[in-house]
Amino acid sequence: MTADVHARDLRYFVAVAQELHFTRAAERLYVSQPALSKQIRTLERQLGTELFRRNRHQVALTAAGEALLPHARQVLAAWEAGAAAVEAAKAAQRSTLAVGMSTSPGRGGLLPAIRSRFTAAHPGTSVRLRQVSWDDPTAGLADGGTDVAFVWLPLPGQERYDCTVVVTEARLVALPDTHPLAARTEIDFADLLDEPFLALPRSAGPLRDHWLALDARAGRPPRIGAEIAGAEETYEALVAGLGVCLVAEGNAPLITRGGVTTRPVRGLGPSCYALAWRREDGYRPLVRAYAQACRDTVGT
Repeated sequence: MTADVHARDLRYFVAVAQELHFTRAAERLYVSQPALSKQIRTLERQLGTELFRRNRHQVALTAAGEALLPHARQVLAAWEAGAAAVEAAKAAQRSTLAVGMSTSPGRGGLLPAIRSRFTAAHPGTSVRLRQVSWDDPTAGLADGGTDVAFVWLPLPGQERYDCTVVVTEARLVALPDTHPLAARTEIDFADLLDEPFLALPRSAGPLRDHWLALDARAGRPPRIGAEIAGAEETYEALVAGLGVCLVAEGNAPLITRGGVTTRPVRGLGPSCYALAWRREDGYRPLVRAYAQACRDTVGT
């Protein structure tokens, strides 16, 4: 069994094999010619065979040298790839991850818990939160402003993204305290069909349709009382009596301040809150790690 050799020895061997000249190979490697010759002789002793035939005028590979050369090149290429991977991992540890959201995840300290898990595994990474208007239902993913984002499903261009569902929540209806239906403990969606609804901007696409509950209207178009692009706008529009709106159960505290209440709705399916990322970014270590931290947190 041959002794282990250093990558340096293989690098020296390949240089000589390519140049077939010890002096030129030494210049290329920035070492002295005697040091290079000595190292090649050491390698030959370790392998128990000559790798080069030498005379005053010529250097040529032996049959053993010819056999070793492609394998030496493969080893050096693999080592360079491994070193590059290590550098990429080190860079990833030092980099920044942009996390988008249109409303704070809230929900029992979910965001701090995910951050804690993620930063414990990647202490050199900076997590930057970016608050995005409801005009962009992808919370910055579509324009590249965020790396991962907390979003509501469905997303426009859903095929571009992968996601992990964080929570599934009932859709409630938010309405002014003075609204006649506010006296009920639960409301049939059929009783809301003639009500004016607050709607997300048209740029929200299928998400706008979801919060207008088009799936439960049997083709009956909704009445739009106003468009809203944030929690504060929603609250003000509700208090002003411009319409009612559907809201996820976990987001109800954002708008149930003075003058606004929420009620359960019969006849509606739930809403899904998810962490999403661009499909082509799924290979990135930090994206994968944040998604895993999210799954682990939700799982506990």
